[in-house]
Formats: sequence, structure tokens, C-alpha cells
Amino acid sequence: MNYISRKDIKLPVRKKSSKKGDNGRVLIIGGSKEYVGAVALAGLAALRSGCDWVTIAAPEKVAWAINTLSADLVTVKLKGDHTSLKHYKELLKLSNKYDVVLIGNGIGLRNDTKKLIKKLMNNNIVKKKLKVIDADAIKALSINDLNNSIITPHKREFKILLKNSKIAENSLKNKIKNNIILLKGQIDVIITENQNFFNKTGNAGMSKAGTGDVLAGLAAGFLAQSKDLRQSAVNAAYFNGLAGDILLKKKKGFTYLASDMVDEIKRILK
Repeated sequence: MNYISRKDIKLPVRKKSSKKGDNGRVLIIGGSKEYVGAVALAGLAALRSGCDWVTIAAPEKVAWAINTLSADLVTVKLKGDHTSLKHYKELLKLSNKYDVVLIGNGIGLRNDTKKLIKKLMNNNIVKKKLKVIDADAIKALSINDLNNSIITPHKREFKILLKNSKIAENSLKNKIKNNIILLKGQIDVIITENQNFFNKTGNAGMSKAGTGDVLAGLAAGFLAQSKDLRQSAVNAAYFNGLAGDILLKKKKGFTYLASDMVDEIKRILK
């Protein structure tokens, strides 16, 4: 089995002459009045990975709340309590300015939201763009809707993705196209068209809410810098789990939070 180790980690190289934006821009589409923290955690994790700029497009009340949580996250305030089809043109235009689009964190599964996600992912401009697909966005899509994407399901979301795609798990490799699946679990499985990789960092404390949002943010941040789907998935899985393992020792138990993991990442990546 191909277990990930330190030798498999390759961090993006930052040129000394680089200016703002050269090291990646990430757009995160998500959040709802029920879930505010998910997009904030994802956004901060993306910044901690080393990318230069993160913008969160979220319903206006969610976006204002995020502004109070962090001065480092730029927000676009979408009118209403939920993201819906009425925001399609605005989000499509916005996505042109970014290297990577991360969608799904806390977005909810209202019918109009699902239609928006599917319409965006099937737009020719967005299809060409690098993407990370997480949480509720996974449930709204099939593999056929996606290209150039890191998809980050847990086991239940993975089953829904396979059902939506009308694909059996044992035939997935032939259908995955230009995508990577990062299946979260006790041992993470990074599924590519050619081979699978397995990540053993992490522990039972990572069952807490928000740790998956941190993982998705790391994947998006690394991807914005390197433009490499497989390497970004490998880096994200490894460092997300490593942050949890270090905090397990520091806190001497499972009392650490997803927000603690965001803070730990800055020490790991020094």
C-alpha cells in the first residue's frame, strides 16, 4: 500500500520577488444562517497553507459575521439568508478572478442551492477552473458534473456521490476523469485514476465538527499555489492529520478544536 510519509510532501515554492496574488487566490462559496463557522475555518486554513488571498462569498449576515471573526478574510455579501440561483451570474463573474474555487462548506441543501451548485459546476468556464468540492456540494453533484477537482467526502458523502454518479465503488477508477477523491476516515484514502494513496496521520479527536472544513481549506490553499491536484490532496491530508496528532499530545486528550488546528498549522509549516 502507498502510505504517505514526509518524503511525499512537497510544499509550494514562493519566489522572493512575488507580489500579492502570485501565490494563489481562493474563492470559497458557502455558509448559511445555520452554519457560519465552516467557511471561516476553511478560509483561515487556506491562508495558513501559504496562499495570498481568500475571499468568501456567503449570504450577507454570514459574511458580516465572518468579518467580525477575522480581519484577514475578504467577504462578498450575497443578498438573502441562503445561496441560491439568483446569485448564479454574480458568482460566475466572481470566480474568474480566482485560481481555485472551494464550494460546499456550510452551504446547506435547499433545492435552489443544489440547483445553483449543479449549474455552476456545469458551466464551461468553471469546469476549466481548479476546484475543491466539500460537504453539501458533494451531495448535490455526480462525478460527471466535475472536472479538475479535489473532492473531499467522508464515508456517507462518498456513498451519496457514488449513487448520484450511478457508479459502483469497484469501477470508480475508470470513471474518475480528471479528479481526485480524498476520502476522509481513520486512514484517509486519496483516490486517483492510476493509483491510491493512504494517509495515517490523524486521530479520533478529529471527529469534531470543523476538522473537515480545515482539510478542504488546506487543499484549496495548496492547490491555488501549486496547481497540482494530487500533490495538494496529499499535502492537505497529511498536514491536517499531523495538526490533530500534535494537538492530541499538547492537550493531553481530545479537548482540541478545529480552530486549534488552524493555529497549529502555522507552526507545522514553518
